[in-house]
Amino acid sequence: MPRKGGVIKRVILPDLKYQDPLVSRFINGLMRRGKKSVAQRIFYHALDIIAQRTKDDPLKVFHLAMDNVKPLIEVKSRRVGGATYQVPVEVRHDRRTSLAIRWIIGFSKTRGEKSMETKLAGELMDAAQNKGGSIKKREDTHRMAEANKAFAHYRW
Repeated sequence: MPRKGGVIKRVILPDLKYQDPLVSRFINGLMRRGKKSVAQRIFYHALDIIAQRTKDDPLKVFHLAMDNVKPLIEVKSRRVGGATYQVPVEVRHDRRTSLAIRWIIGFSKTRGEKSMETKLAGELMDAAQNKGGSIKKREDTHRMAEANKAFAHYRW
């Protein structure tokens, strides 16, 4: 981070198929080693699988899954007088989206299906129905913040 001034936020262009900036951010999070075309193929195939299985708009399912996974509060470590406290803080909007993307991709990788397309489709459908690993992670984060609510006065 620079000493003077702030960091200028880069504008992420919307994706080509759906004209949605959130889809573009998700594809960028899915991308490995700069292979964007592979990440796009995985994501769009996952949306096709969702459309076949649910007979619903896959973009709507994707947005619902993202909204369900986004955490509202989290804990941050704060050192006060030799002791480290887990202080609950509200999550900024950009960080909410980043955490949701990271969690969905991470938990879809650990699923048992064959290809990444089916794993991602399964995790997105589960998250849209408020179940699955990424939802459990959000619940654990909220539970941790709730348990440490007594240290909220150490917020900075």
